[in-house]
Amino acid sequence: MNLQSALTHFGAIDLSAVGLILVTWLAIGWRIENPAPGSPSVAVLMVGFRREWMRQFVARDARMFDAAIMANLRQGTSFFASACMIAIGGGLALIGNTERLLGLAQDLTLSTAPAIVWEVKILLVLLFLTNSFLKFVWAHRLFGYCAIIMAAVPNDAGHTDAALRVEQAAEINISAAKNFNRGMRSIYFALGALGWLVGAWALLLTTLATGAVLWRREFASQSRQTLMRGTPM
Repeated sequence: MNLQSALTHFGAIDLSAVGLILVTWLAIGWRIENPAPGSPSVAVLMVGFRREWMRQFVARDARMFDAAIMANLRQGTSFFASACMIAIGGGLALIGNTERLLGLAQDLTLSTAPAIVWEVKILLVLLFLTNSFLKFVWAHRLFGYCAIIMAAVPNDAGHTDAALRVEQAAEINISAAKNFNRGMRSIYFALGALGWLVGAWALLLTTLATGAVLWRREFASQSRQTLMRGTPM
């Protein structure tokens, strides 16, 4: 069965649900990175703290604490990239084994649709996971660049190159964090996309739930309220 014939098994509600999750993914990501004036997201608030970190870093004599933070940031991105690779491999293995895929669908008491229908649904999950993997890998590399630039910052805060190196390290760190956050959002929506295995209505609900969770954590969480107090610029 080819993809064109497989699409006949999907109704308008399926296409609407898939469109909604893609639009929600892109829209909430844009809003988080470009919030309305006076209502910054947690991600945007952290930008100020990252710049402040680098301003304080240049004046510190002992920089082991900063090195430990960078190591933890790289370790976190590496962990999530590895987890995405494992999940992608598992999804591809499931797609390549039609009998196991149909058996899993029957065990979950789902419909008796052909295997390609389930393959398309799993591909949606893999789309988000692949995007996450690419974002995490790039974030890991950028954090590495940031660590090297930080090592190039002179110990003398009054050095002619100190201000430039601090600015460079801060911007690379911010870019790395932005890619890391994008990867995390894709993981959220990959989990939401699993709702399609149950049905289109379930996908609609999981999409709305995923969007609501992300919105709350970025714009209405207690941690945001804490960050709003005396946020550095």
